[in-house]
Amino acid sequence: MTTTTDTLLNQIIDKLQGFKAVDVKAISVSDLCDFADYFVFVTGTSNTHIQAMAEQLLLDLKQHGVRPLSVEGMQQAEWCLIDLGDIIVHLFNAEKREYYGLEKLWQDGQVVFPN
Repeated sequence: MTTTTDTLLNQIIDKLQGFKAVDVKAISVSDLCDFADYFVFVTGTSNTHIQAMAEQLLLDLKQHGVRPLSVEGMQQAEWCLIDLGDIIVHLFNAEKREYYGLEKLWQDGQVVFPN
């Protein structure tokens, strides 16, 4: 974890909250895996909301020189994944977030937001 990663995490959380994301949660997974430092989980109120949040987040990141390694799920927008390397952002609809239960899978990680 670097200060840059922590700063980027805080910016992402702030942006998602500004986009009216529901139940924003960030978990530190750096002690549990070697491919990311943080997972961010949010719920959108509709697939249109999820897609809009993802598109705007990508645009904001691009303006700050941050480009994702991968983006998945934008067309269906039931679960969008934005892989930024050290931070992986998951934007779900409520049904998919509950069904996949990724937060339970990574429950041994430290919740850093909300704190």
